[in-house]
Amino acid sequence: MSTAARLAAGTATLGAAALGYAVGIERQHWTLREAELPVLAPGSKPIRVLHISDVHMLPGQKSKQRWIAALGEHEPDLVVNTGDNLAHPQAVPYVLRAYGSLLDRPGVFIFGSNDYYAPKPKNPARYLMPRGKKKRIHGRHLPWRDLRAAFIEHGWLDLTHTRRSLRIAGQPVFAAGIDDPHLRRDRYGEIAGPGDPDAVLRVGITHSPEPRILDPFAADGYDLVLAGHTHGGQLRIPGVGALVTNCELDRSRARGVSRWGAHMWLHVSAGLGTSPYAPARFACPPEASLLTLVPRSGPGPATAEETRRKAGSTVR
Repeated sequence: MSTAARLAAGTATLGAAALGYAVGIERQHWTLREAELPVLAPGSKPIRVLHISDVHMLPGQKSKQRWIAALGEHEPDLVVNTGDNLAHPQAVPYVLRAYGSLLDRPGVFIFGSNDYYAPKPKNPARYLMPRGKKKRIHGRHLPWRDLRAAFIEHGWLDLTHTRRSLRIAGQPVFAAGIDDPHLRRDRYGEIAGPGDPDAVLRVGITHSPEPRILDPFAADGYDLVLAGHTHGGQLRIPGVGALVTNCELDRSRARGVSRWGAHMWLHVSAGLGTSPYAPARFACPPEASLLTLVPRSGPGPATAEETRRKAGSTVR
């Protein structure tokens, strides 16, 4: 065998091994990522937020369902769900079973595109194309209204184009959310304006972290915005990071915490699922995030790099 042939064979073997790992192992490598964010008003008590996004649930995903159910052991003060819960018309009861005791905690939610529409097979190369050249491909409608009704019945609040004042851990929190910018369903004008000045935290939620949405949140004085949608890039190259975000957000912010402007923080969840037609993750394990929100102190918020150094992850 020639040198070129051996090289080609080796490359093919390595590629097959990487694909096997991405499909068979890493996409079920459930991870709880923990981070501390200095976003509360000075003198406030810490608030623990569990951020869940992009579950993309199928009825048969028992391992995922059990792992999510175990998150209730952390007893968060607030659960924030930033959408894309569904991947199948019959997934609603399995989503509810997975959330289990979390539904008894204070919670807020908005929906993403894959709560409204089922996934369809797509050419993976589409994700590398400029967004303006992509034609939207929607699957059949999913029962998001049933999921919404169940969430509300359990006491979670729908923040779609809504502003709410809450009491979380005995402290006033102001929250607002919008419908999915990825589908251009967002209408920020309906929630525009500064939040409650007496709140220890002003938090916004959106499914897709589009800069055109993050900018007005920052201008209105929000302390923190939580989002999902990107899957952290889903397939990351070690040393390079995410190749795409599937939105206008820059690749360096595809997952985790970063600063947006002078005051606001952004947290993007890499999510817990994938499309059933692209069931692979590489260097980007499925995750939920437990965020400990603490008071701002000193001359100003910590830098993004300082906060990243405090962040850790735990595999469950």
